[in-house]
Amino acid sequence: MNVEREDIIGLVTDACNTGAKQEKACNIVGISTKTFQRWNVNPNKQDGRIAPKHTPKHKLSALERQRIIKVANQPEYAKLPPCQIVPRLADTGIYIASEASFYRVLNECKQLKHRDKSKPNRKINKPRALTAKAPNQIYTWDITYLPTQVKGIFLYLYLVLDIYSRKIVGWQIHHEELSVLAADLMTDICNREKVEKNQVTLHSDNGSPMKGATMLATLQELGVVPSFSRPSVSNDNPLFRIRISHVKIST
Repeated sequence: MNVEREDIIGLVTDACNTGAKQEKACNIVGISTKTFQRWNVNPNKQDGRIAPKHTPKHKLSALERQRIIKVANQPEYAKLPPCQIVPRLADTGIYIASEASFYRVLNECKQLKHRDKSKPNRKINKPRALTAKAPNQIYTWDITYLPTQVKGIFLYLYLVLDIYSRKIVGWQIHHEELSVLAADLMTDICNREKVEKNQVTLHSDNGSPMKGATMLATLQELGVVPSFSRPSVSNDNPLFRIRISHVKIST
């Protein structure tokens, strides 16, 4: 008999003999009264839930499992999930196993991770953390809308910020978002701030003006290192968010 079970039976029995209620004694040791009573009747009985004692009547044979794998890897089915394989087989009058069986067998063989025509998800590593210890080391920039007095018409504010000093090192307002305009702004900033090659890292999101060919070529010529947020990850650039409200530009 399990030693722990024997000790519990002894403790509860002693408590009951001294006047304690069986239910309260069982609650203290963490078992139900039914469990205690069952243990008392047959202390050596093993737990019948350890493992099933019968084999399912419709269990797939080794040959059937091999057939599932063989069919699922045929050229016309290799890129399809079981929910499409089984109906297509049924259309031809063939039934091998249920969808659940297909899923289970393919999963056990590690063939269920990616079965469609699209490329599997690729892991995008988090960019290295950028730390500025002095001014003119890390800039970050973005473009935001500026409402005008005409409803539905906006201007675009290009603004570059030094994340160490929080100084606005440059800004321009234009009627459109273009990589060429952003390149002109960075050229002007580098000239005014006397930025040397490989001195500044410029961080931004993945907008088209930020990754345009003209902008990237200009940054390379100026010796500015570009840095970008991961796609669809908004908080890779948490230090800089342009939020301008109640500003109207007359046209």
